[in-house]
Amino acid sequence: MKKIGILGSTGSIGTQTLQIVRDNQDIEVIALAAGSNVDLLEKQIREFSPKLVCLWKEEKAKELKDRIKDLSVKVVSGMDGMLEIAVLPEIEILVTAVVGMIGIRPTIAAIEAGKDIALANKETLVTAGHLIMPLAKEKGVRILPVDSEHSAIFQCLHGEKSSQVEKILLTASGGPFRGRTREELRGVQVEDALKHPNWSMGRKITIDSATLVNKGLEVIEAKWLFDVDFDQIEVVVQPQSIIHSMVQFKDGGIKAQLGTPDMRLPIQYALYYPDRMYLNDDRLDFAKIGSITFEAPDFNVFKGLSLAYEAGRKGGSMPTALNAANEKAVALFLDRKIDFLSIWDIIEYCMKEHNFIEYPDLNDILKTEQEVYEMIESRW
Repeated sequence: MKKIGILGSTGSIGTQTLQIVRDNQDIEVIALAAGSNVDLLEKQIREFSPKLVCLWKEEKAKELKDRIKDLSVKVVSGMDGMLEIAVLPEIEILVTAVVGMIGIRPTIAAIEAGKDIALANKETLVTAGHLIMPLAKEKGVRILPVDSEHSAIFQCLHGEKSSQVEKILLTASGGPFRGRTREELRGVQVEDALKHPNWSMGRKITIDSATLVNKGLEVIEAKWLFDVDFDQIEVVVQPQSIIHSMVQFKDGGIKAQLGTPDMRLPIQYALYYPDRMYLNDDRLDFAKIGSITFEAPDFNVFKGLSLAYEAGRKGGSMPTALNAANEKAVALFLDRKIDFLSIWDIIEYCMKEHNFIEYPDLNDILKTEQEVYEMIESRW
């Protein structure tokens, strides 16, 4: 039995991970962590019988403890609780599916404890890739990507030499506003931005896909995961979301990973790597697809992508400023306190105005996050 822990078990990635556990019957869930969804976490506990569970808010943890007092499950809360899960001796693979920078400390703790990481929390590498990847190498830990695009690249690189890679072709659907001008984006509402054409995801990542900030974060993540320069990462818009990403090699050959837009495939690939297990899902019918099309992204309209390249190339604390500003700006947009275009304006302002640190340690990263939050709260 493969033994796993899941940080973010009630979110999109977490629930789909548990569906894979349900379908395969050879994975044991040792621990679960969630934000505030007591109802769903209680159902998960009763189905999968973990030994340890965590809720971010202490009052929610107390409520859960009372609900499951008939079970012998330990309930913890907050960052301390997540760190306790991260270092549990029984866990072999930790699925990090929480949203935001709260995933960094548990990921580092799990790596130091020798756990493999099934990584769905992109903020970890975006802000702390320079810390995470050397530590994983030192500890002999595998970072197994769960994002569909990074999983696709990972699959294309299987059996290949990294020195033979010429370029990574990172695909994007283009989101719900593909082809629109900046003027046409001026009045879009939250409901418009949450209508992704292909994928079913959480609210925050769906907005990130609409702004293309998500793709920018994936560019930075790819740099760390696959040890390439930013000039070797090209974003290609592939509206059908059939090709999940590609790798071009030095001889000009290109390998692509194709499939239906279903996150269970990359999650399952990470959990069972290097083996492939049966997945009950629709198969591509190329005769019905008819065609697969490609476009270049519009860097001028979708500034989130160009800002991410800028932050990645600058390095230091700049990706943290980008990420923290985006988190706060998206939350403000979802609360209808700013308009859609202001998301990019806020990111750009915080990148320029924060106190840049060339070689940030973990404390510097967390301080930069807080600094950016305070900048936004004082201005917007």
